[in-house]
Amino acid sequence: MEKTKKKLNNDDLMYNIDDTPSTMVQILLGFQNIFAAFGGIIAVPLVVSNALGLDGKASTTILGATILASGIATIMQSRRIGPVGAKVPCVMGTDFTFVAPIIAVGSAAGLPAVVGATILGSLVEVILSFFIKPLLKFFPKIVTGTVVCLIGLTLVPVSIDWAAGGNGSKDYGSIKNIAIAMFVLIITLLINRYGKGIVSSASVLIGMVIGYVVCIPFGMVDFSLVKEASWFEFPKLFEFGVDFNLKYVMAFVPAYIVTVIETVGCLATICEVSKIKADDKIIGRGVLSDGVGSALAGALGTFPNTTFSQNVGLIPLTRNASRKVAIMAGILLVALGFLPKFAALINIMPSPVLGGVGIVMFGTIAAAGIRTLSTIEMNNRNILIIAASIGLGLGVTFRPEFISQLPEGIRLIFSSGISTGTIVALILNKILKEENKEENDNEVIA
Repeated sequence: MEKTKKKLNNDDLMYNIDDTPSTMVQILLGFQNIFAAFGGIIAVPLVVSNALGLDGKASTTILGATILASGIATIMQSRRIGPVGAKVPCVMGTDFTFVAPIIAVGSAAGLPAVVGATILGSLVEVILSFFIKPLLKFFPKIVTGTVVCLIGLTLVPVSIDWAAGGNGSKDYGSIKNIAIAMFVLIITLLINRYGKGIVSSASVLIGMVIGYVVCIPFGMVDFSLVKEASWFEFPKLFEFGVDFNLKYVMAFVPAYIVTVIETVGCLATICEVSKIKADDKIIGRGVLSDGVGSALAGALGTFPNTTFSQNVGLIPLTRNASRKVAIMAGILLVALGFLPKFAALINIMPSPVLGGVGIVMFGTIAAAGIRTLSTIEMNNRNILIIAASIGLGLGVTFRPEFISQLPEGIRLIFSSGISTGTIVALILNKILKEENKEENDNEVIA
């Protein structure tokens, strides 16, 4: 039953995690989640296809399979099927953590080896999902608050690149791109702040649609990709074949371990902003869903799936934590996986439009982390943990060449600012002694 209307405070959720909005509201907010995530979902297959020199047919097939796998994994994670799925609003998709091993294995042995390594490597997450309870003891508020803050801060440069026109674009930083991004940002803020009911919740989607329309007369939307795309395409299992070889799986193992760390942080963040308590069962089922979703993605001929931090910022920003909306987003992604023409329509969204809403969303995630950190005592020990973790996390994000001389396995683990900051926070939280054992800083989420 749809949540009854009531006067909301600024921090209240319009839809709580188990609320069921009307079908039209679910579709509207579901598309909002897709628009926010779509650039990330398709980025990895596009980068990998280009790096491996795949032809147009192969890259299109992988792109469709990626969208379909993301939809299935999103439904499984948000709805929960048996023990698989955290049952929280979570959008899934493939991640740049896997780009390096995919390209390395794909260059050496082709797509069949990548598919085999994706499926076998997913067992790492499946196994680790059963050891989440002891793992959560290492995640007190000082750690989770820092990780949440880092998730937002490390994504801000991505949104700035989008706002400027996209990394590597010829008109990067042009007045037109920045003006459109700022226009979309302001529209989104005003609608979110002063809109009523569903209008406020759909502020990101409305901002993107308005920005999309504004870009058309400026010649910033190229519909040729939509015209060339087919109306319907059915992905096939193991279309590229499969090669199960432990030698290639080893390249994927560090990436899967990093993914587990990031997934724990993302799921804890989702629980935090959804106003529910994270526990080992929720997190464990979520990590298990990551593993199962990655295995299914491999079978469909695409790459590993993980939680999408981009969408976490939508929850506090739009005050919608309903997992039914995330399930609807998954259903829509599955449909898009079969309908390349509609997927292409979202794919051609101008980067400045994504940048305008991205700045708000990612900044909101960072603010949620700051709010968590504000609940602990800012003594010398805690300040040192926060400073070192955020400093190194952002340092690796802004200057990735900092770790370029490290061995490949270590470099992969620390290639993400989120994983770097998380690991540093975990270590410092254990080696720096508490100043006051009675303080509640070490209250764990388990």
